[in-house]
Amino acid sequence: MRGDLTIRKVKTASGATAVQVVRNEGKKRAIIKHVGSAHSKSECDLLMAEAVKYAEAHRRQPYLFPETPTSTNSPQHLDLSHAELVDVTHQFARTALLACARMCGLGAMPELYLDFAIMRIIEPVSKLRTLELLQRYFNVRYAERTVYRLLPKLLEYQKEIETAAIQTARDVLQETFSLVLYDVTTLYFESFKEYDFQKPGFSKDNKPQQPQIVIGLITTRLGFPVMHEVFEGNTFEGKTMLDIVHRLQERVGNSKPVIVADAGMLSKANMQQLEADGYSYIVGARLASTASSFIDTIHKELPRTDQASRRFSYSNAVKNASIICEFSEARYKKDKREFDKQIKRALQLLERNESGRRAKFVKKSGEKDKPFIFDNALQAKAEKLLGIKGYVTNIPELELSSADVVAYYRDLWHVEQAFRMSKSDLKARPIFHYTQEAIRAHMLVCFMALMMGKYLEIKTGRSLRQIRDELWQVQEANIHDERTGEVHAVRMNTSKLANSTLIQLLNPEFPH
Repeated sequence: MRGDLTIRKVKTASGATAVQVVRNEGKKRAIIKHVGSAHSKSECDLLMAEAVKYAEAHRRQPYLFPETPTSTNSPQHLDLSHAELVDVTHQFARTALLACARMCGLGAMPELYLDFAIMRIIEPVSKLRTLELLQRYFNVRYAERTVYRLLPKLLEYQKEIETAAIQTARDVLQETFSLVLYDVTTLYFESFKEYDFQKPGFSKDNKPQQPQIVIGLITTRLGFPVMHEVFEGNTFEGKTMLDIVHRLQERVGNSKPVIVADAGMLSKANMQQLEADGYSYIVGARLASTASSFIDTIHKELPRTDQASRRFSYSNAVKNASIICEFSEARYKKDKREFDKQIKRALQLLERNESGRRAKFVKKSGEKDKPFIFDNALQAKAEKLLGIKGYVTNIPELELSSADVVAYYRDLWHVEQAFRMSKSDLKARPIFHYTQEAIRAHMLVCFMALMMGKYLEIKTGRSLRQIRDELWQVQEANIHDERTGEVHAVRMNTSKLANSTLIQLLNPEFPH
């Protein structure tokens, strides 16, 4: 290009082609604008066209003589009477999400794995369908045999991926790892046949007859995922926490975070081991399982005013542990409705002399003529706990107030929301794989997609669905010139997105 601005293409470390507008200043070359990085010829053509327009608009002196095109094959001089629309693609969305992957520290990963993670965000489907859509949406082609051969090898990158997640949380999201959230979910299989790894167990998906796996996930307080593990389907969730916590500790350094988990993690062995290993913890309490005398103490000492709380010693069960009990008016109303429904159901079953297995306040009497009776003791015990939630911690009140303990525990909704995103937006379930390697690789792809999705949500304050819809607005028309046989890509005008928070963040073509 003539004049003071020129355009150059440079190969990047990841193998992409960077398109830049530069100015030669003596022996130095200054980069005026980095237009973007292309991962295919069609992407490169689009970026080159953008670079030409930018250079034309920003040169210091206009041409005295307009430049005459050397070929009539350029899109600007395409004769539409000899052209046909071949297809419409979404290279813009892929370029933007690849930029997001780089921001999450995943830029050095093979593009096959990144493309599969991107498709979990764009349109999560089976592996075969993913290959079809990658070709349709992005003109990206992978051989089916190559994909099924390489996907299990993704497991070799798990440590690298989780290290990238930790670094992103620390360096970009300013996470100090003083506190992490841990929770467990289950994912079922479209089969009733057990295999070595997927087995029936306690199902959070209400699929008790179908084999499943158990997933443990650690996130930051904002819900950004930093580590996960996959367990056999019949693994008790309380036995999943210690190994993954220790693995996280190896990665984050000497400081030991406070572990926040729900009541499923509450076991005497877990708390004793965390204590022995020097961890502080906050876990949900199962108050209904505590002794009647302890419930009587709570009932007498905890005021029934909204947000009232009391701290009680729990050291007879676990050394240095306390239970913080808080009363909530809203929780009371909800608990009372459920309590009344359960009593009504129990009385109806007893009136019909039916089995009490399906009712909470029914117990066996040991008499033949009246085998089931109403459990008055359980009713009294449950009534004393209406509206009360308990939290177990080994952190002294001088170090962390009861109000802060409750506030930290409430952050668990972030990890629960991450699981919901995995199950709904990213469709981690149902799973059709059978071998342990393939299952773990599938979950690692979902973990990468979760990293990218949560990063975008945290940085933009928008839902993943809104993010996907905005990226999907921009399309490219691929036009075939019948005279030359060339295909030209023409992207719709993106100037209306220049002020978008999402586009400014990902910056596939707009400067910050």
